[in-house]
Amino acid sequence: MKYYLIVGEASGDLHASRLIHALRQEDAQAEFRCFGGDLMVAEGATLVKHYRELAYMGFVPVLLHLRTILGNMRQCKEDIAAWRPDVVILVDYPGFNLSIAKYVKAQGICPVYYYISPKIWAWKEYRIKQIRRDVDELFSILPFEVPFFEEKHHYPIHYVGNPTKNEVEEFLVRQAHQPLTVPEPAEGPVSQPVIALLAGSRKQEIKDNLPAMLAAVKGLEKTYRIVLAGAPAIEADYYRQFVADSGVEVVYNQTYQLLSEAHAALVTSGTATLETALFKVPQVVCYETPLPWLIGRLRKLVIKVKYISLVNLVADREVVRELVADTFSVENIRQELHKILQGPARAAMLSGYEEVRRRLGDRRAPEETARIIYSLLNNQSK
Repeated sequence: MKYYLIVGEASGDLHASRLIHALRQEDAQAEFRCFGGDLMVAEGATLVKHYRELAYMGFVPVLLHLRTILGNMRQCKEDIAAWRPDVVILVDYPGFNLSIAKYVKAQGICPVYYYISPKIWAWKEYRIKQIRRDVDELFSILPFEVPFFEEKHHYPIHYVGNPTKNEVEEFLVRQAHQPLTVPEPAEGPVSQPVIALLAGSRKQEIKDNLPAMLAAVKGLEKTYRIVLAGAPAIEADYYRQFVADSGVEVVYNQTYQLLSEAHAALVTSGTATLETALFKVPQVVCYETPLPWLIGRLRKLVIKVKYISLVNLVADREVVRELVADTFSVENIRQELHKILQGPARAAMLSGYEEVRRRLGDRRAPEETARIIYSLLNNQSK
């Protein structure tokens, strides 16, 4: 069968590559074409457009690149229509992907499946109408999404387990004892405990969050190694403007290795918060917003959930401290970081992480999703 996959960022590339690998185990004749990344290509997919050309975040960047975004959408639609896949598999990235889903369904080209469902439980809940209309099957990787979709909106979905949990567990078996490789090590002994900085995967996130993170850890470099995880799609020069002369080390394509060595972390909200928890690294979640005072007041009206980090959402309670909008400040980050370097707050957070692991369950998400997808397509073709 012919599978067309669309992702919009590095995490999507990783999850989609694992799904492609699993689909090959189910379907020996599988062909793959994608808007994706290097990991998907490594699994044998034909790349139409790299996700680096798609990832625009925030109102102003989207507005400035609107012509490019619309051109990418047009190219994607035309390519799907020309290739005529047996299924289109969307991975997260709802702004782009729901537009593609609408087109594919309207043209009657093939079924549309969504792996890693859009986070409409956080905001833009009205998108359930688009999903109900344009998405044939929805695959969830977060257990709390099941009651949201099935009980609240009466839309059946598949909970397939969490791929991040699978990937972390596999990494710990395979590579946990390999040391970090640092191009230009900072001065000082590498035996010092590590504080990891995970400032996001997009330039806007990094620009908003990294300066405050660096300010919060200033002075700790005498006791700790401060190591920043470089995002795959971000060039080294972009980070240098922030970390120059700071003594902070930057590593690339080694986020899991970094977390396996870290004593504590400052993390921008997203999948990284869950990864950090699965590595059992105490963390502070930091996310700056424009107009923080106003956003802080409006947050309950705009965002439909109590928390922004996946750790707290899965646990359904505050396991990690979230510094967002009006609570985001260098001083608050510094204070919360010191609390988790040692003492009762650190122990309590690590205990909460065990609850998160239990709630995620033990299903293997790529394999479970591939099995269901292949079974559904086979049944439809009969």
